[in-house]
Amino acid sequence: MRYLEISGLKSDGDLVPQDRELKNDIPLKRVGATGIINRDDTEGYYEETAAFLMTNSEPFEVEQSAVPDQEPSKRTGTVWTATAHVITGVIGAGVLSLAWSTAQLGWIAGPLSMIFFALITLFSTLILCECYLTPDPEKGPIRHPSLTGAVKFFLGEKRQKICALFVLESLYGTAVAYTITVTQSVSAIEKSNCYHREGHDSSCGRIHRNMLMLIFGAVQIVVSQIPDFHNMAWLSVVAAVMSFTYAFIGMALGLAKVIGNGMVKGSISGVSANSGAEKSWLVFQGIADIAFAYPYSVILLEIQDTLKSPPSEDQTMKKASRISIVTTTIFYLCCGCFGYAAFGDKTPGNLLTGFGFYEPYWLVDFANACIILHLVGGYQIYSQVIFAMVERWFAAKYPDSTLGRNLELKLPLCSRLEFNIFRLVFRTAYVVSVTGIAMLFPYFNQVLGVLGALNFWSLGIYFPVEIYMVQKSIGAWTRKWVLLEAFSLVCLVISVMGLIGSVEGLIRAKFR
Repeated sequence: MRYLEISGLKSDGDLVPQDRELKNDIPLKRVGATGIINRDDTEGYYEETAAFLMTNSEPFEVEQSAVPDQEPSKRTGTVWTATAHVITGVIGAGVLSLAWSTAQLGWIAGPLSMIFFALITLFSTLILCECYLTPDPEKGPIRHPSLTGAVKFFLGEKRQKICALFVLESLYGTAVAYTITVTQSVSAIEKSNCYHREGHDSSCGRIHRNMLMLIFGAVQIVVSQIPDFHNMAWLSVVAAVMSFTYAFIGMALGLAKVIGNGMVKGSISGVSANSGAEKSWLVFQGIADIAFAYPYSVILLEIQDTLKSPPSEDQTMKKASRISIVTTTIFYLCCGCFGYAAFGDKTPGNLLTGFGFYEPYWLVDFANACIILHLVGGYQIYSQVIFAMVERWFAAKYPDSTLGRNLELKLPLCSRLEFNIFRLVFRTAYVVSVTGIAMLFPYFNQVLGVLGALNFWSLGIYFPVEIYMVQKSIGAWTRKWVLLEAFSLVCLVISVMGLIGSVEGLIRAKFR
């Protein structure tokens, strides 16, 4: 393996003839730079060092610290922009299950579990913040703007592939969860209007859940074909506004119902069960649902990469993490506790669709409409990452294939339409598979629990801890090493418990 390194490179045209010939003689995929040098903190600009990875094997993509064929960027992020990114990235559909989770755990264990997961998340994010920059005496600090890139740099390519697998599972699973949630929200709007017209005791007809999922899948197939859809910044803004709106409405409706009841429902032990084993499964599943709502390690380094300095990026990101986790935890406690206090043992799995709230029906409809708008866009935000990765792989693997080329289609009375056969087939198959799994397992709390259990330890604890120990050169069996490994082991046990409870709940819901 050899490197051709040219300082200050902006494009292939900047190569001298000899280097250009060398580049052409060796199979090459340019993927990024190994470092950033000559940093000017005052202006925030960066002069880049481009490194081309050359190998006689097939080209493969490696996440690195900078992109040499782009103009130098200016990092302008502050503690407040970072806080906003974290909060909007964390608060989502998972907040709707917290009241149900609190009901399974009871008045003591429920709130304490949310605080416990908040502290765990805070610790893991603080140590990951310190791994953004790696000192290099020759090239200057090396930046790691993504979790998978940091895993490759510190832990090697094998564990990077494992990390990438968990990231893809998380993105794919989130699309499944969003499909289920959108269907529930559409059903809730229809039921809400029915109950308003015919009374709360009326038996409003069953909603055709599978048909709604098919309609949602058809919409996503069409939207998925839009190229560069993930570059639409307005989509993230709309998603963030919608998520805050429905979460606040759910919290407010819970508080209003508690006031209307004139009492606080619930108990110390939580919802009763037919047996000790069943109660254990429900407790484990409730823990997994809370685990789904917290970690954000996948996006932490990307957010940190937007920050200006001074002060240093790790100091700013640590402050933003503290602010955002405290804010999120207060918000979660209010949603979970108000919902449980309002409904007690009858707390629904989804606070806004389980039909504890009938009036004001228009507000319930509005909240569910916000959920739909949020998740329609959120589905694309997560799925486009998978689309881009697979399509880049296909282009590198089969560069001469006509399937990957943009073709023009002439339609009568219409302008020319560009389409890509591989993009059409793959993205359609992806949406069909997501919709099929959602139809097979349309269970909100159980699916969130499985996703939370799978990703909490792997992405939120294990990789940040391992990266930190390599970054800080912590030796085996030292006091710090033992404490960090014990911390990781405890979190692994929690994840396994949550996964067992969620899978049991998924099976029980499917075959009951």
